[in-house]
Amino acid sequence: MGETTAGVVFIAAMIAALAASHGPLGDHIHRVLTRERHYKAERGLYRAMGVRPGEEQHWAGYARSVLAFSALSVLALYLLQRAQGSLPLSNGFTGVEPGLAWNTAVSFTANTNWQAYSGESTMGVLVQTAGLSVQNFASAAVGIAVAAALMRGFARKTTDALGNFWADLTRITLWVLLPIAFVGAVVLVAGGAVQNLTAFTGATTAAGDAQTLPGGLVASQEAIKNLGTNGGGPFNANAAHPFENPSGWTNFILVYLILVVPFSMPRVFGRMVGDRRQGRAVAAAMAVIALVSTGLVLGFESFANGTVPQAVAAAMEGKEVRFGVADSGVFAAATTLTSTGSVNSFHDSYTSFGGGVLMLNMMLGEVASGGVGAGLYGLLVLAVVTVFIAGLMVGRTPEYLGKKIGGREIKLAGLYFLVTPALVLIGLAASLAVPANLESMQDAGPHGLSELLYAFTSASNNNGSAFAGFGADTPWFNTALGLCMLFGRFLPIILVLALAGSLARQRPVPATAGTFPTHRPLFVGMVVGVTVVLVALTFLPVLALGPLADGLQ
Repeated sequence: MGETTAGVVFIAAMIAALAASHGPLGDHIHRVLTRERHYKAERGLYRAMGVRPGEEQHWAGYARSVLAFSALSVLALYLLQRAQGSLPLSNGFTGVEPGLAWNTAVSFTANTNWQAYSGESTMGVLVQTAGLSVQNFASAAVGIAVAAALMRGFARKTTDALGNFWADLTRITLWVLLPIAFVGAVVLVAGGAVQNLTAFTGATTAAGDAQTLPGGLVASQEAIKNLGTNGGGPFNANAAHPFENPSGWTNFILVYLILVVPFSMPRVFGRMVGDRRQGRAVAAAMAVIALVSTGLVLGFESFANGTVPQAVAAAMEGKEVRFGVADSGVFAAATTLTSTGSVNSFHDSYTSFGGGVLMLNMMLGEVASGGVGAGLYGLLVLAVVTVFIAGLMVGRTPEYLGKKIGGREIKLAGLYFLVTPALVLIGLAASLAVPANLESMQDAGPHGLSELLYAFTSASNNNGSAFAGFGADTPWFNTALGLCMLFGRFLPIILVLALAGSLARQRPVPATAGTFPTHRPLFVGMVVGVTVVLVALTFLPVLALGPLADGLQ
């Protein structure tokens, strides 16, 4: 089967699987977020946390809870890493040094999972499981909770109540993430992924050489890292490692886990606002961007320029031979269109234009389909901008789902989209101003700039993947990228919650003949256009100096 045919089959099968999951999973998440009854297991956790789940919070209270929980998560994960040498199941590793421990604690709490280290030579089983895997659940649940608050902002009227963060966090973890991750882990174990408490095992290769193989609870971590669009992993080779991703069909399962919750969230939105057509419009916008991006990646990698790629009919450098270009390209597109960061091939070895598309995916705000929760609230903010532009075109007050989009709302939406470009471009400029940082790049030309641009784009958009040739474990980059991950996650969350509060306080505006319909193809096309134009105007100059210049050489 040729690479083109293999890519088409993979994409078609993935679309069918996601379409089959969209309704049932979306309806389940909606029930979890809206039911009034609190189950016994939930009540026990509420008592342990000392919270009253029936007391709803206004946007500022909800934001304070998110920040407090996340701050405690950073502190707990930092201390666990520092104390690793004195803890059981450490695999004989010492405590992680302060700069790297800070960077990793922020990374996993921010749903970024940027790794400036090799997992199998730095983190023991206890830290991987009780620290990193736990944060995979927690950070994913935070993203869905924030999306739920924004959906309530659209659905409710004349109220300050957006729900209770602690109740949302508990329910999402218990009834959405844990069951799916459990099933996913069992499937991966059946497929050959490692799941044990063994630190290292000696083995003899076919050539008679001695080899040391690491173990750990790999399958369970692999399931939630992809389901929660986290990324990272116990091995430096990530999903290219056969212990994490043993075969072609497990590769399909991993991509499915990455996409299934984000592509089901528009269904939750449609149910929440009482109009499923609105959810379908959001899902359609996500699908259009995702399909175009995936097609471009596969095209650039399958029909690459250069003597060697053309001779073998594809750019196989950096790809695992078990997957080839098709499965690798789809995985790469999925992981950068979401905030996952898990990789089964090395993006630094992609063609210049192929790697540029992966950067562009992140620069779009990872809204197709984005991180769990984060992708939906990012696209809804884009929808707010879109109806504002449409209102200006026809000379009437813009409205979305019966809510007026006034000065406050558009300011919050505008600030939301200024955060990550500012972090990326300021971080990039500051890093280039320090000569010592050039040593982290493979070269000082366009490809080296692309490596640095990718790093700050990945960190600021909470993705976590990297160009493999970039050396990030330095005091400067541990600090700078850590700050980008921190601000890139929580400043947008605060702005989204403020927008939710502003919308929830409004009295609905009745639809009239002049109301712009937001469930039709015209609106879908405008949302896609606004998304692309916003990014193109912001990042085109630096893309021209990096991947575009590299590809045109």
